[in-house]
Amino acid sequence: MKAVLQILLALGIIALGYWVYKMFETPIEFERNRSERETVVIERLKDIRTIQRSYRTKYGKFAGSFEDLINYYKNDSIIVEMAIGSEDDSAAMGKLVRIKTAIALTDTLFNHRGEKFVIENIQFIPFSEKAIGSKLKFKLDTATLMTESKMAVPVFEAYAPYKSFLGDLDEQELINYRDEKVNTLKRADGLKVGSINEANNEAGNWE
Repeated sequence: MKAVLQILLALGIIALGYWVYKMFETPIEFERNRSERETVVIERLKDIRTIQRSYRTKYGKFAGSFEDLINYYKNDSIIVEMAIGSEDDSAAMGKLVRIKTAIALTDTLFNHRGEKFVIENIQFIPFSEKAIGSKLKFKLDTATLMTESKMAVPVFEAYAPYKSFLGDLDEQELINYRDEKVNTLKRADGLKVGSINEANNEAGNWE
């Protein structure tokens, strides 16, 4: 009987130790995964902002779909102006020649990323397949706002709900995290860049 009690006591100690370990390990693991995933999602949102700004520079508005953005990147170009000579150069007799050259977007935007950058992936939320079981696209919206001076300002917003890339992590930790962001800090229930409700210079809500 004594031996049985000792075994039960040992098992109880082991169970208690495991419970204490999980109590501390679970939030640490959640925070590590959350931070790593948010870093990747934010980088994707910054890429969307970069190409959207380029699109607006050329067309005066933001692209309304990822299909338009992908097509723009793959098939369009930007105009680069080079100046030869100087208005202050006496040898050039004050002559300044400006030459405009069209350069393909694929040779400018994201060129430094090499083969790691795949434009078709820009529409998908990283880790969504792991988090919810399927590839999910960012929500992309555009609008035109009127300023007080009656000036039309194009705006856009790209958004990824927290559940779309954190949904497979600890359920209670995710509930706590989302509650803090939404109810305590009064922020969006996810990561987003830009806004269709205000002209915020395409800021990200992590900035």
